[in-house]
Amino acid sequence: MALDIQTVPCLSDNYAYILRDAATGTVAIVDVPEAAPLIAALDARGLDLDMILLTHHHDDHIQGVEELRSKYGCKVIGGKADAHRLPTLDQAVEEGDTVTVGESEGHVLDVSGHTVGHIAFHFPDSDAVFSADSLMALGCGRLFEGDGPMMWASMQKFLNMPDSTIVYSGHEYTQSNAKFALSIEADNHDLIARAARIDEARQRNMPTVPSSLAEEKATNPFLRAHIASVKSAVGMPDATDAEVFTEVRNRKDNF
Repeated sequence: MALDIQTVPCLSDNYAYILRDAATGTVAIVDVPEAAPLIAALDARGLDLDMILLTHHHDDHIQGVEELRSKYGCKVIGGKADAHRLPTLDQAVEEGDTVTVGESEGHVLDVSGHTVGHIAFHFPDSDAVFSADSLMALGCGRLFEGDGPMMWASMQKFLNMPDSTIVYSGHEYTQSNAKFALSIEADNHDLIARAARIDEARQRNMPTVPSSLAEEKATNPFLRAHIASVKSAVGMPDATDAEVFTEVRNRKDNF
């Protein structure tokens, strides 16, 4: 059975996610930007909390952890490579490991780039990947600790997932990401249409996250660095995919 997934807005532009395994009632949260909205969402549904899954160490993803841990006695799971700068972990995981939310199995992926040691959780039976600040809606995280080739290697892991996968990322940055994407591929008709839908959604204060991986593959420049038309668009027709990705990321940083 698939996970029931609820998107919970936190802080000014973060998202956290409540995962409930239908078969067992087990509940997990992915990232804790702040505690209050998550406690309110759990209370509204009469849910307890069994575990927290952390993607990376930045404060806007972990600063509510201790409040939830003290309230619910939940277990905290995060990346082994990040353990020294995360809240105390009950379970440290790395790529190749699995986490179980009831009967739902999630695969841990190393998606370093935004930070070194950033992980994602892929639940293939639920067609869901929790990517936080690695792959984002129409974007990717700024490279604070990694470099272009490292992040491009992480992007490959998303490109290899089925198109039906839903991408649950960490922030509401999609509208500004769309403006940048159009500066790279102004004639991408899928992107033009998506940008219009995003503008309409934001006018109504509706979230643009999560997004489908099929849509990301068709419109997200950070997943398209291997495509000849994108290479030509940035004036690098003969460059490697990683070189083109790095150029696109540099352009976004200066956009």
